[in-house]
Amino acid sequence: MNKPIVFFDIDGTLLNEKKVIPKSTKQAVRLLQEKGIQTVIATGRVPKMFYWIQKELNINSYVAMNGQYVVLEGKEVYSNPIDPRVLQLMSNLTVRNGHALAYCSHDDYKVNESNHPYIEASFDSLMMPYPEVDKEYYKQLAIFQGHLYCDPRDAEQYMSSFPEFSFVKWHDAAYDILPRGASKAVGILKLLEALNLQKEDAIAFGDGLNDIEMLTTVGTGVAMGNAVPEAKAAANLITTSSSQNGILNGLIQVGLLESGSAVN
Repeated sequence: MNKPIVFFDIDGTLLNEKKVIPKSTKQAVRLLQEKGIQTVIATGRVPKMFYWIQKELNINSYVAMNGQYVVLEGKEVYSNPIDPRVLQLMSNLTVRNGHALAYCSHDDYKVNESNHPYIEASFDSLMMPYPEVDKEYYKQLAIFQGHLYCDPRDAEQYMSSFPEFSFVKWHDAAYDILPRGASKAVGILKLLEALNLQKEDAIAFGDGLNDIEMLTTVGTGVAMGNAVPEAKAAANLITTSSSQNGILNGLIQVGLLESGSAVN
């Protein structure tokens, strides 16, 4: 029997509402690693946005940008770039409409507008500074994910204009842009293939709309207590919230850690 592998979302899962890694989560991840259990980040974020989390938790493998870019122990094992000609069309449309776009590469991200209120509000929610502006970033590097910043009432125009893409809402005025069919689940399956593991060997923790496919694909999906209703419905188990020892409690529920594991 293979050892299990555990995938963790970031926002609302590894991080609490203050965008801090709880002490119990740090301990729980360390205890898994001491048991020889592989720990992996699975996030919609760009790698640059979670390097500090990797360092604090000693995690070197990740499924980034909702499955679009996958790294195993520091080595790329899968990537799925977006056609730059499509990004050009999207960029032109956002400029005409007074909206904004972000371009996410294998490492960094840039936006095409400065001082845009929707970008500012979205990054404030992540407790992160306003991104650098580079209107032609997508012409310089492969781009794996976009971010659309617009009022929800205007999002339908983009969805109908680009039916080959999925628009996954992550803030009141922000959407991840992905090739249709892309998801964290796809990236997880690519990483499992590289490790010669089965999806039944995998456990995943998440809380958002972009975690639903992941939670239903792995052997055991665990939704955080603070998860959206759709994620809870997709999961096999529901743990406590990210700020109430949710990771530790969930790992005890699935039998990977012993009951009574103390927070030192």
